Amino acid sequence: MTLSLSRRRLAGLLAAALLPGVALAQAFPSRPIRIVVPFPPGGSTDLLARRLGEKLAVALGQPVVVENRPGAGGTTGADAVAKAPADGHTLLMGVTGSNAIAASLYPRMPYDTLRDFTPVSLVVSAPLVLAVGSGSPIRTVRDYVAAAKAARPPMTYGTPGNGTSMHLTGEMFDLATGAGLTHVPYKGSAPAMNDLLGGTLQSMFGDFLVLLPQIRAGKVTPIAVTSTRRHPLLPEVPTLAESGVPGLERFEATSWQGVFAPAGLPREVLARLNAEVVKAMEAPDIKEFFGGQGFIVGGSTPEQFRALVEAEVPKWGRVIKAANVKVD
Repeated sequence: MTLSLSRRRLAGLLAAALLPGVALAQAFPSRPIRIVVPFPPGGSTDLLARRLGEKLAVALGQPVVVENRPGAGGTTGADAVAKAPADGHTLLMGVTGSNAIAASLYPRMPYDTLRDFTPVSLVVSAPLVLAVGSGSPIRTVRDYVAAAKAARPPMTYGTPGNGTSMHLTGEMFDLATGAGLTHVPYKGSAPAMNDLLGGTLQSMFGDFLVLLPQIRAGKVTPIAVTSTRRHPLLPEVPTLAESGVPGLERFEATSWQGVFAPAGLPREVLARLNAEVVKAMEAPDIKEFFGGQGFIVGGSTPEQFRALVEAEVPKWGRVIKAANVKVD
């Protein structure tokens, strides 16, 4: 009799211990959800958050509001989410810069990239493109490295600015090949593209969104993509790893975007958010729209996304340290 009562009491205690998590999962979401975009309106991250937000609003039965919090390379918005309650109602559309590169780029970070966030799901990724102007005689990576090593003054490559994924990809390429490139930072991709088209800039590490229209117009020549696989929109363009250039055999650099929540998110809420984000990214209109802009579209498990971030932080940290990269 005593043993039976003890078992019943133990079962009751276990059930009571589980009730808060169950109640929280059943209550979520209990109010509008906020997706913080750490950049100004109008860019790809903002558009992605808004399209995803529309899907989540329907699936979760609550309004989803996109809040733009630009500043300090994306860290201002990311910090706001890191310090928000971990209840699933505040999310971050994080990117390579804010949630991987910044950890080593800025000497005084307001948050710990790996400790202060719960990765929910990757949503898109994309390689960069190494490109030259259409008037350049360079057509292969071997040509490019040989020309760079022989160039006096050094060959230039342009990017949207210091510390961007484009800049660090160029530095990683230079460290791997010893090409001796000179980085030219611009205030955005548009002025860099103008100089590439005008011939005053010799090459560019750029994203698909910027380069693809010029490639299709025949004004820019793509030399290679920085992923380990060829891109479906440029199947004829080889990867850097395929080039046969020593040092590039395992080269990989991608820009990615994904959904984060504050650290300590209850597992039931994480499971719900992950399921709905993955489902949203599988929607045909989402895949068609963002796939057409060069993104590889698709969700992931939280564990897969965490593993990606945990690999990216030290990778870019090594590049930043080796190339002595400093922000303005």
